[in-house]
Amino acid sequence: MAVKILPSADVDSSATLGDGSSIWHLAQIRDGVVLGSNCIIGRGAYIGSGVTLGNNCKVQNYALVYEPAKLGNGVFIGPAAVLTNDQFPRAVNPDLTLKNGSDWEAVGVTIHDGASIGARAVCIAPVTIGKWALVAAGAVVTKDVPDFALVAGVPAKRIRWVGKAGIPLEDLGNQRFRCPQDQSYYKELSENELVEE
Repeated sequence: MAVKILPSADVDSSATLGDGSSIWHLAQIRDGVVLGSNCIIGRGAYIGSGVTLGNNCKVQNYALVYEPAKLGNGVFIGPAAVLTNDQFPRAVNPDLTLKNGSDWEAVGVTIHDGASIGARAVCIAPVTIGKWALVAAGAVVTKDVPDFALVAGVPAKRIRWVGKAGIPLEDLGNQRFRCPQDQSYYKELSENELVEE
C-alpha cells in the first residue's frame, strides 16, 4: 500500500515511512524517523528526529513526540499529548548564553506494544509505559507504568488494571481479574504486576 502524505505536511527526506502510513495536514516528521506500516500521524503532530514507531500506531492531532522516544506496535498517542525529552529544561546556560544541542542530553519515553496515552497527557522522560497500559487523559506520568495498568492524575498513579481491550478489568477476588469484553483472564502477581492467564 502506498504512503499518503498531505501537501502541507513536512516530512524529512531521510525519514522511513512504512507501507500504508498516512501523514496528515501540517504534521512534521523529522530526520531519521522510522514509522512502521499502517501508521497514522494526525494534523499538526510532531515526530522528533530519530523517533521510532512500530506498526499500526496512531498519533492524534497536535501530539508532540520528542526524540529519542521509542514506540512499539499498536501504540495510541491521544490529541495534544506530549512525550518530553529534557529532565532539566533551560533555554540558557548559567551565564545566560543560549543553550545548544551539546549543552543537554535528550532522554526518551519508551512505550510498549498496545499501550495508549490519553488526550493532553504528559509523559515526563525518562519513563517506560508497559504493554497494553492506559494513561488517562490529562495525566502527568513521572514514573514507569506497569503492563496493563490504568494510571490517572497528577502525578499519575495506578487506579485499576485494564486488559487488551482497554476496558477496566473485573476483580474476581483471589488476585484474579477478567475482561468484561473478551472474557480473558489475568492474575495479579504483585501490586505492580499483572499477567495474562
